[in-house]
Amino acid sequence: MAPDTASAQRSAGERPRVATFRPADERLDRAADTLRELGAEPVADPMLAVEPTGEVPDSGADYVVLTSKTGVELAADAGWEPGAATVCAIGPATADALDEAGYQVDVVPEEYTSNGLVQTLTAEPDIDAESVEIARSDHGSQVLIDGLADAGATVHETVLYRLVRPAASGDSAELAAAGELDAVCFTSSLTVEHFLAAADEREVGAAARDALGGLVVGVIGAPTAETARDRGIDVDVMASEATFETLARETVTRLDERAAR
Repeated sequence: MAPDTASAQRSAGERPRVATFRPADERLDRAADTLRELGAEPVADPMLAVEPTGEVPDSGADYVVLTSKTGVELAADAGWEPGAATVCAIGPATADALDEAGYQVDVVPEEYTSNGLVQTLTAEPDIDAESVEIARSDHGSQVLIDGLADAGATVHETVLYRLVRPAASGDSAELAAAGELDAVCFTSSLTVEHFLAAADEREVGAAARDALGGLVVGVIGAPTAETARDRGIDVDVMASEATFETLARETVTRLDERAAR
């Protein structure tokens, strides 16, 4: 089956298959539920697993930035307290996690990205005299550190956890190579890299890469789009808001548009 004819070969009324690469916890369950509600069949293929480092955010900074639900949970489990710091969340999911853990959320940018957070914090009048603690994974964007440092802030990063590829990942790559997948939803640069690595490990690398050219490829954020394009993958959808729900909805909408042609 040619990679770009997978949807056309499906029986009338059959739900399109959409791969999601969220970690194997409630995030994957929510992603799968979201895709089902949108009329798609989710292909759950976790591409990220968490390895905690045992570190906790430094105390005493003027601002503390957390960029994920996982980071919040690890900090809370370690008994971290922000003190008088201004607590910043990169987006609503992180803000919700902070709220659930009992932390006050002071800043959420309008654009849920590292660049959006830089723009929000550098608008603060005294940021050049402030210290900023960034607590996140080992694969955080350099944009956040560089943007705040360029504005004059004193920036420190604490790596709370490492993101690794689960040994069992790769089912979606095999489905893509076989022409049995319709779309993928990449939520970070690392999910792109891990998808390709899993495809190579399963010896379907070339076929999976070719197949992506016929699928709807959805991504969250410009960095993820850049990573995909740098690896020869055409991006069809960049979510208008950096949430999985928006990514899923806009990816399925593009599938529907293709089916209507």
